[in-house]
This record gives sequence, structure tokens and C-alpha cells, in this order.
Amino acid sequence: MNMEEMEELPREPLSADNFRIDVPEFFNFGYDIIDRRAEEDRNKLAMIWCNQYGEERKLTFLELSRLSNRAANFLLSQGLKQNDAVALMLPRIPEWWIFSIALIKLGIVQCSMPLMLTSYDIKHRMDAGKFKMVISDIDNAPKFEEIFNECPEFEHMVLAQGEKIDWISFEKEAAAMPRSSFYTINTPTPIKTKADDLMMIWFTSGTSKFPKMVAHSHAYPLGHKITALYWQRLNANDLQLCWTDTGWAKIAWGSYFGQWIAGACLLVCDFRHKFNPEEIPPLLEKYGVTSICAAPTIYRMLVLSDLKKYDLSQLQKCFTAGENIHKETMQAWYEGTGQLVYAGYGQTETVCMLCSTPEMPYRPGAMGRPTPGWNIELHDEDGKPVQQGEEGRLALKVENCHIPAGLFKGYMFNPEANAESFINGYYYTGDKARCDAEGMYWFAGRNDDIIKSSGYRISPSEVEHVIMQHPAVHEVAVVGAPDKIRGIVVKAYIVLKPEYSGTETMSKDIQRHAKALTAPYKYPRQIEFITQMPKTYSGKIKRNVLRNHAENGICDWI
Repeated sequence: MNMEEMEELPREPLSADNFRIDVPEFFNFGYDIIDRRAEEDRNKLAMIWCNQYGEERKLTFLELSRLSNRAANFLLSQGLKQNDAVALMLPRIPEWWIFSIALIKLGIVQCSMPLMLTSYDIKHRMDAGKFKMVISDIDNAPKFEEIFNECPEFEHMVLAQGEKIDWISFEKEAAAMPRSSFYTINTPTPIKTKADDLMMIWFTSGTSKFPKMVAHSHAYPLGHKITALYWQRLNANDLQLCWTDTGWAKIAWGSYFGQWIAGACLLVCDFRHKFNPEEIPPLLEKYGVTSICAAPTIYRMLVLSDLKKYDLSQLQKCFTAGENIHKETMQAWYEGTGQLVYAGYGQTETVCMLCSTPEMPYRPGAMGRPTPGWNIELHDEDGKPVQQGEEGRLALKVENCHIPAGLFKGYMFNPEANAESFINGYYYTGDKARCDAEGMYWFAGRNDDIIKSSGYRISPSEVEHVIMQHPAVHEVAVVGAPDKIRGIVVKAYIVLKPEYSGTETMSKDIQRHAKALTAPYKYPRQIEFITQMPKTYSGKIKRNVLRNHAENGICDWI
């Protein structure tokens, strides 16, 4: 049966008209969700952790509650206090969630960083966020050691596991703490956080050469009720696998807030070698995963496997977000699993803004319809609504009575970026879309040339800034280029200085240079040497011309 011909009854009927999120004046995810679930059912499983070596660890909500209390007491012993800022760089180990919950309980602002970052990337983030402490692991410790003395606010380096000179060992310190540290947090008075207080920072790429800081409040977890309850339809019987790293906002979408509000259990796979899609189907079968949320890139890889040889009968819910997913991929997944893939749309700045659900007509490739509370419009360049079927800028109405739970508080220390995004009572996402007669939204591209590759958002300006530091480069422009596996990859058009030649050796040297200075996912997988850049009369590079060449091979500027 073809996907479009399949008629599916809603798993758990929900009406967009009566789906509400009430945000109280005071809210704390650690106390109000984790501790409450621990009290309600001490044996309810919250996480199954496994790694590539066959090791396994299971944690209940009660264990999360107690372990996060101990971590909170440890943080207090290091002199941290409410509203301080702490950075996390940890692989997919339970300690990432434990420390994150502890920081929330203490009202300490946290920021998770991708493992791929280099010391060059980290220094900017540590300075920008004024982080006093980093919690990391032995593998990533050298990156922080390299820049420790260059960051004025940076005071403490903590290892979540193991011991190392110049680092505070959490394991060692925790072992010496009394058992009472599991049960209560040692503060003179209970810590209370207002729902509007700053809780979390994510870094995201923009059109500037350095990423922006996205500020989220303590209401952010409540906003992810939309993600997990309305879009993903999760409940206490679900086991969800979301294949993403801890340093990206996607972890909050698929393996944290909304899922635990729903009472679901997480399957966390701490596989640190190069991604191998052949490993996922056996995990789905072994653990009886009921729900999977993955980037389109992962689905594109998975459908190359013989999915029918695995028992995936427990799998009932499949989701994707981050970039467009091809109809052919969705059809192949349906043929292999019998399950449809439901798309969602949102940003680091938001929770799920648009999504497709079983109640809607199934339209492969569509982003879906606006989620409850998110008043979406499409505007032209003058801020006026466009006609049905026309492309327009995605705009969210944010007048006082329309601010939805989960929308970010703004870009920290960046009034220019805030002024560009919040205009006349609307938040402009930077994306373009069109809306058809069924009310379904279709992605049409970016306003600001951001490249979406394998689920990552990559700023061309940031990559260009790094490449320009190579001694042979005279001029560079970066665009997205089509790729069968990744969908889109980074392509750099480079004009070299006269004394250098555009050889294969030069191309590899520039790639090595980029990898050394920034995260590997940002380096240009394709490089083309050209003699001159296409430019306007005012000297601006014509990126649309370069994109046309990257996509269609049309060279019309030389």
C-alpha cells in the first residue's frame, strides 16, 4: 500500500482547539516533574543506557531524583549559587542528564556544548556565556585546559567520571559525601525558580561569524509538552530512541523534557565510534522501541538496510525534524517497517511550531500545520500576509496574549539580532514557507543562507571566517550543495592568492585547516577553486548564483 493511501486512526485523539499549556508563576522541572514522578512511582523506569560494548544501565525516576540531589550538593560545595552559569560537554552518559537536572534544581544557568567543538570554538563560547565551571570528561578535558587561563570567568573544571590532574573529580568527591546528600539539597531555604527565570542557553548559528546565544526560561520544558504529547503522542508505556548528541537542542526535543513529562522511558545509546546505521535496527528489536525520532539523514541511511529481517513490531511512532525529508525515503521506510514518518518543524529558539499528526492528511515532505498556541503567519518583505500558495517569511505572532510556552527569551547580549528577529509584534524565524489549501505548510528555504546539513544548522559566515585564516585563501564563499546521503553538504568556492594553485593537495590542506579550527561537521566537504567571485555592482557576493551552480552546475558569472 502506498503511504498516501494508508488511512490511520489517531493513536490518541487530541484536539488543537483544547490543547493548552498552563504556565504557573513558579516552575522547576527538577522538582515539579522529576521529583514528583519519583514520589508517584518509585520503580518507574526513566532511562535505559547502553554502549557499543554491550554495557547497560537502567535508571528510575527515583534514582534520577536522588542522584541529581547529590550532584546539586556537590555543586554547592564548589561555591556555585543561583544564576551562575555552567557549561556541559559530555557524551551520552547518564551524568549529562543528572547534572542538568541538578543545575535546574539550583537555578543555575546551563549550556551544553557539542563534543565536536575545538578549543577555538570553546573559547568564544566560554567568554560569551561567562561560564564559571565546565563539567566534562577525560576525552574532552584537553580542550578546556588549553583555554583555561584565557577566559577570565572560568574558575572550575569538573570531571563527571574519572580523575585527572587539575580537575575536580565528581566521582571522588561524591563518594565522600554522606547518604543524606541523596535526599535533600543543603540550602538554607528551598530554591524557587520563576517560570520566566533564565534556565538554559543553546548556541546556534546565524549570519554573523560567531554563533548566537539562545536564552530559554524555566517554562521551556513545559513548552515541550507540544513536542512530546501533541506531536509525538508519547505516554508512560513508550520507549523512545532519539539519536542525537547532548550538545544540540535536539536532545531537549527528543530525549529529555517532554518525554519525561509524558512519563516515557528513554533509550540512550552511547555509541562513540563513527555512525553506523546498521546498528540501529538491532537496537530497535532488542529493546522493543516504540518510538523513534531521528534526522532525515539517519532515515536515508536506515532505508538502505534490509529492515524486514528485524522484528520491529513494537515500533509504532516515527518522527523527523531538522530538514526536508524526501518522499522516496519516507516510502522506503514505510515499506520496511509499516510505519509512517511524521515531520515536525521548529528551531533552537522554539519547541515544535508545526507538525503533521495522524488526524491530518498525510503529505510526505510537508511540515504540517501550526501546533496549538503557535499563531503562524506568512509575510512578504514588508511584513504583510501573502496569498495562499505564495512563499512568505515564517512569522510567529508574539503580542503579550500570544507568547507560547517554549519560545526563547531572546538572543543574549545581542540587541542587533533581537531587533532583526522581533518586529512589530512578530518573531521571524528566518525561514520561508508556503501554505496550501489544506493548511499544510511546506518549507521553501532560508532567508539568511543558513545551511542545514545532516540536521545541523551551519552559518556560511562562520565557516568562511575559518577558511579565510588559511594563508593561501584570497576570497571564499560558502553555500549548500546537494548530497545523496546527507541531503546538503557545505561547499566552499575559493579564490586563491596568485602564488598558489588549486590542486587536490591544496583542497585537502584547506579541509584539514578547517577541521582543526572548528567542529568537523562544518568543514567544506566540497571545494571548488574559481578565478573570480560573482558579485553585485556594490561588491556583494551573489550567493544565489553560487547556489545555482552548486545545485545545477550552471556557471553564468565568468
